[in-house]
Amino acid sequence: MTHVTQAVPKRRMEFTAGRTAAREALSALGGPLVPILPDADRVPQWPRGYVGSITHCDDLCLAVVTRAARTLGLDVEDDSDLPEDLWDEILLPEERASVLTAQHPGQMAKLVFSAKEAAYKAQFPISRTLYGFHDMQVTWDRAGQFSARFRISAGPFRPGNALDGRFAIDSGHIVTAVTLA
Repeated sequence: MTHVTQAVPKRRMEFTAGRTAAREALSALGGPLVPILPDADRVPQWPRGYVGSITHCDDLCLAVVTRAARTLGLDVEDDSDLPEDLWDEILLPEERASVLTAQHPGQMAKLVFSAKEAAYKAQFPISRTLYGFHDMQVTWDRAGQFSARFRISAGPFRPGNALDGRFAIDSGHIVTAVTLA
């Protein structure tokens, strides 16, 4: 129970930092200075006419806000290898095969994890569907783009529908983003 007690203040600090970053991003667009509160599903509630996404890892907190998109999904991870004991839980066999051909397989496995997180965040406000890591397949290219293809139905999304996103690996982090117009 001690580890849970110690984790609570850390999570509170992360959520506070995320909401602060969200307000700063909203302010940079000329948006209203209002608190960004979570709904019952912990999804940030943006002021009317704005959408955004908040993410954090141990040493970085990011928020993006826009008026142009329907939803956004953003994820940041440190660029360390995804532990191999998690690969079967996160990666589909096709993803594992692609990861194993990469120069840094563990880092690319983490990229797949991050891409699935960003895609999940982008689709959830529309579908309100919870799904597992094997319900979406990610492919990527060397130009910093990825595609996350549904393998299940999730609200208006059907198997085969894809959410396209971008990624960057730099300064010790992997950042992935999906925008739905």
